[in-house]
Amino acid sequence: MQILIIEDEPRAVNQLQNLLSKSAFDFQLLDVIDTVEDTINWLQENTTPDLIFMDIQLADGLSFEIFQKIEVTTPIIFTTAFDQYAIQAFKVNSIDYLLKPIQQNDLDIALHKFVKSNKKNIEPLILKELLNSMQTSQKRAGILVKEGSGFVQIRTSELLYMYSQDSITFGITHNKRFIIDETIDNLFNSLDDTKFYRINRGQIISKTAIQRIEPYFNHRVKLAISNPRDQEFIVSRQKTSDFKEWMNK
Repeated sequence: MQILIIEDEPRAVNQLQNLLSKSAFDFQLLDVIDTVEDTINWLQENTTPDLIFMDIQLADGLSFEIFQKIEVTTPIIFTTAFDQYAIQAFKVNSIDYLLKPIQQNDLDIALHKFVKSNKKNIEPLILKELLNSMQTSQKRAGILVKEGSGFVQIRTSELLYMYSQDSITFGITHNKRFIIDETIDNLFNSLDDTKFYRINRGQIISKTAIQRIEPYFNHRVKLAISNPRDQEFIVSRQKTSDFKEWMNK
């Protein structure tokens, strides 16, 4: 079985490969891709794989954008950390998914389902429902953060940016730094994407925190942010064009 992994988190890729190696299925990994743009190019230029494992939030946008630009006939098993509203859309439409962190038993069940299934491309109506479900979930107003031995809630409107360091997620306001007990993936998927942007794998910024945008080498841009705390804010090359469009909205 030839598989393609579309995932922008190296640790998630390693975990999935490890679980696949422990399953009862023989597989050949064709490639690992971390962006919408590169996935589209790969699928247009290479032999169709038997199965695709696809994360929903990639380095340059949502993986659902792939289906809006090209026809994908390969069966998909989505990997997701989305909330119950989005997961319900998968269940209703009988699309396979694996909830992160992926468990061995869940992977084995999904693989068996794939073997028995003749499922092909995703119908446009299903894609629309999935996108609508995601948009509904991206309006989070508050976040629980650690303070001392307990938790307090801060409003997302107070956050200037969030970043991941040594597997810990931090949130920064004008005068404080908080620990957020969530991954960057989970956090971004729950935020209003008209107000927050994931500029690279480890950083999410608020539009209101951006003071200046400067050109940077290799077709990237560097941001001046309120209360930077020794952090550099560099928009990844794959996201630069989309980021500029987002700033113009």
